[in-house]
Amino acid sequence: MRRITIPRPDDWHVHLRDGAALAAVAPFTARRFGRAIVMPNLRPPITTTEAARAYRHRILAALPPASGFEPLMTLYLTESTTPEEIARAKASGIVHGVKLYPAGATTHSDAGVADVDRTFAALERMAEVGLPLLVHGETPDPAVDPFDREARFLDDVLAPLAARFASLRIVVEHITTRHAVDFVRSARAGVAATITPQHLLHNRGALFAGGLRPHYYCLPVLKREADRCALVEAATGGESRFFLGTDSAPHERATKESACGCAGMFTAHAAIELYAEVFEAAGRLDRLAGFASRFGAEFYGLEPHRETLTLVEAPWTVPDRYAFGDGQLVPYRAGETVRWRIEAESGA
Repeated sequence: MRRITIPRPDDWHVHLRDGAALAAVAPFTARRFGRAIVMPNLRPPITTTEAARAYRHRILAALPPASGFEPLMTLYLTESTTPEEIARAKASGIVHGVKLYPAGATTHSDAGVADVDRTFAALERMAEVGLPLLVHGETPDPAVDPFDREARFLDDVLAPLAARFASLRIVVEHITTRHAVDFVRSARAGVAATITPQHLLHNRGALFAGGLRPHYYCLPVLKREADRCALVEAATGGESRFFLGTDSAPHERATKESACGCAGMFTAHAAIELYAEVFEAAGRLDRLAGFASRFGAEFYGLEPHRETLTLVEAPWTVPDRYAFGDGQLVPYRAGETVRWRIEAESGA
């Protein structure tokens, strides 16, 4: 039985929802990760430091007192976000980034940014105080093919933005294409990216295997096989610009299996285990610790954990569903096998 022990990893992009849904899913993330960047796209969105502090309290209240998990909060960028709010967020010590959702690009993004020029005052203050910009990198323009929306946004919006605000740290969230890999590799210092397990494990064929598969629908959508291979090379290549971000995004079963299903895949129940599969298949398990435990912490100016987590190669079957408030949540790989499992965690 093979084992791998790494410093306790962190998730640099996760959706924990709120209320009963939060209580259902947060323990999965807390068991695997020491910290997580928590997305702010609730209803209403988390647009102020005060709202972020209240949400943080709700997250911690949903977990056992001794979990040791630290939620790292974010603000939802709007065209009304002020430099003063940015300064408050930085001074709070609990807000670690500000999320740019192009209006209409993804779940709960209707309050997002339609005219990025109207955010320049906030972005300038973010650059001054060292608060990173986290970007959902897709254009919502319906005239652009869904498979090309990432590349169009990077070229038309993010490249000029990164040049204009040369000291602003930027994370391109959940990249999905070879174009995005090349964009990040060639970008100036201070530009990085997160990569999800689903985009490392699947191409767009998974959406249509044996019929339409709503639980493989996420945004950005799965892409071509050449794109998946480029992502695997970036994730497993030991490059510090690329690090772990699950984008685990739970939705109630009925809202996924509907005439207009929600975008999002729930992977938190097996997140680090899935990444281990990717690195094992690439013959690079020795590089998992950098991607999962070190590079993201370095980017955000945080120390890696001294605690460790051990994974063993011991296949297990994913449940068909989990409880999710009054409904059900269908996890990624439901009823199927995951090759790795968590064996143990150690103290400092």
